[in-house]
Amino acid sequence: MPTRGNLRPVAKPPTNLRDAVEKTVDATLGSAERSRSAAQGALDDLVESVEELRKGAEERLSRGRRSVTDVIEGRRPATSDDIKELKAELRAIGRRLDKLEDRLPPKSAPSKSSSKRAKSSPKRTS
Repeated sequence: MPTRGNLRPVAKPPTNLRDAVEKTVDATLGSAERSRSAAQGALDDLVESVEELRKGAEERLSRGRRSVTDVIEGRRPATSDDIKELKAELRAIGRRLDKLEDRLPPKSAPSKSSSKRAKSSPKRTS
């Protein structure tokens, strides 16, 4: 039997005790691995939730910015470029109207019955 200096001999631990210690160590390691795995899963879930929240917040901010921009654009005064575009459109409409009027048959003298209708009916402006 082995000895330690002047100490009494060290006995080999019984096999049952060694097996029990090994089982305890294995169980502890297994438990630690399961705990680590569970913690990793929880962390992955947390990261996924935070990412979803971030994306949702970005989408809401983007929608809010667009809404504010739309409101501001709708209420801002017309610029000189806006007015130039409107004038150009009005000129184009005027030219089209002139062409349409040129195609119309010439006006004839109104008859007595139509002149009475014209006097009685109110003028429409649009």
